[in-house]
Amino acid sequence: MGMNDSAPSAASRRRRRARTAALLSAGVATLLVTATACGSDDGDKDSGGGAKDSTASSAAFPAKVATKYGTITIDKKPERVVALGWGDAEAALALGTQPVGASDWLPFGGDGVGPWAKGMYDKKPELIGTMEPEYEKIAALKPDLILDTKSSGDKTRYETLSKIAPTVDVPKGGDAYLTSWKQQTLMVSQALGVPEKGRKLISDTNAKFAAAAKAHPEFKGKTITVGALSSEGYGAYVNGDGRVNFATNLGFKNNPKVEAKKTDSFSVRVSKENLDLLDADLTVMAGIGVPDSKITGDPLYKAVPSVKAGHSLILDKTSSKAFATGSVLSIQYAIDHVVPEFAKAVK
Repeated sequence: MGMNDSAPSAASRRRRRARTAALLSAGVATLLVTATACGSDDGDKDSGGGAKDSTASSAAFPAKVATKYGTITIDKKPERVVALGWGDAEAALALGTQPVGASDWLPFGGDGVGPWAKGMYDKKPELIGTMEPEYEKIAALKPDLILDTKSSGDKTRYETLSKIAPTVDVPKGGDAYLTSWKQQTLMVSQALGVPEKGRKLISDTNAKFAAAAKAHPEFKGKTITVGALSSEGYGAYVNGDGRVNFATNLGFKNNPKVEAKKTDSFSVRVSKENLDLLDADLTVMAGIGVPDSKITGDPLYKAVPSVKAGHSLILDKTSSKAFATGSVLSIQYAIDHVVPEFAKAVK
């Protein structure tokens, strides 16, 4: 999971990100990530099997999207979209476009999307590799837009993709795999020529978070630890990470003891000798590539005060994948299914 207590070097950060992404792309992604709501409009299916939405008018183009590698211009409405970034396909679907090619990061199989997006494709997309996308396969799809908003942000990857079609990479000032659901939704909606729909999805999702927080005033001000166990050991996430953002949107405050160890990473390593660092009003854990029993059966974990008091939970695999996907569609599922679990554990 690449969680480290000390300030890492640039090389170690790159290695850590590669390890993290490799774990996730191998299908061990029970990581808790953020994202958000839902919303899709029915429309006329495009003859190329790509864009399904009919609301993007020619007046919306040329469209411009600010990215890490400059402002990308899309001259006309995309008809054949390839979605490579984490959650990009689900963002496109929520906005009314069916990608002709997409990466399946978790992996889900089938259409390459979670159950919250089931049935949104009329035709199964060509599934593309994640860490090392198959450039020839992508080129053969003849895309007129490539979405890669939540990926490694690697320059060589971007330059290779941009030779195939206009490529919307990670946000300006962004970093590997840390694109928020709001950034992703806005960037994808801009590229597809439907920025109003993107803003509406964001607004609706914010309202859904607000409604959940209002329904559970007991969350306000409570501390939370969101962590995981992988083959590398225990770790906990810090503010700025999507998993923690989800919780703070509900009124929680991230564990200050974890925050005190924050470096420039999205997580900190927690040694087995210091598992009390996980203690909070609510402790939420997930297994990454390891069975849940490795957590629940660990005597040191069971001795953590919040765990011992019954104020902890390990999310089921579907809910964990909803967090991990971090798309505009999966978070609605997470709010509906996880918030009640939070409420039970906090009491």
